[in-house]
Amino acid sequence: MLYVIGLGLGDEKDITLRGLETIKTCERVHLEAYTSILPGIDISRLEELYGKKIQLAHRETVESEAESILADADKVNVAFLVVGDPFGATTHTDLILRAKQEGIPFEVIHNASIMNAIGCTGMQLYNFGLTISMVFFTENWRPDSWYDKIKKNRDLHLHTLCLLDIKVREQSFENMARGRLIYEPPRYMTVNQAAEQLLEVEEKRNEGAYAPTTIAIGVARVGTRHQVIKSGTIEELLTADFGEPLHSLIIPAKMHELERDYARMYAINTETFDKYVEIEH
Repeated sequence: MLYVIGLGLGDEKDITLRGLETIKTCERVHLEAYTSILPGIDISRLEELYGKKIQLAHRETVESEAESILADADKVNVAFLVVGDPFGATTHTDLILRAKQEGIPFEVIHNASIMNAIGCTGMQLYNFGLTISMVFFTENWRPDSWYDKIKKNRDLHLHTLCLLDIKVREQSFENMARGRLIYEPPRYMTVNQAAEQLLEVEEKRNEGAYAPTTIAIGVARVGTRHQVIKSGTIEELLTADFGEPLHSLIIPAKMHELERDYARMYAINTETFDKYVEIEH
């Protein structure tokens, strides 16, 4: 049996009892290690709790060498662990489809993810529209297709959750060209960097999807004891300190009064928040 198990967002203790009991029955345990992280948690802490040795599954393993994960899963129990919820990335759906094609039984054990825990900001989950992903800009690649989704969401009075880029085991163009398996240090996009890219694209597109004074909400390490929430104008978020990764960002549409009151608790500056916040009437 292939078990795809969500770990939640905080630390090793966020796993469900069902998930923990299942891992203890597994012969092999793989941890997906590229779509998210448990902030500040070393793999040894997971191994100590589970009583199992964990094999890291990097992007190339899951996407190109899935057979190494699925090997003998028709005969023994194999666990594939995912930070957050198993269906937070399409890669995991693909792994389950491959298991199905090979006649391997599977079971999914869910957990909290950023997609529902973002309710910690006070923004109601049913008021969110399309979620976007923001990637690091490079000198020659500055994609902005997400801008249209933010504009569409706000036109429909829906909030936008922005998931920020994670670069793990990425290769430089030079090393890729030379076939050298040398990886760059991990990088995690900050709310500050996302705010900077938002303003750059609005200046370029100039379609009024948002403005420097639009109220936004930045979060860091959601689900942990060291969670941070800060609301303010996009300009204010340029310099706000959110600390260590992982970060995410919300571009709200017009807020309900309760949403406003909740977000205001985390305002960097209540005067500017009150001046620029948009309320449903």
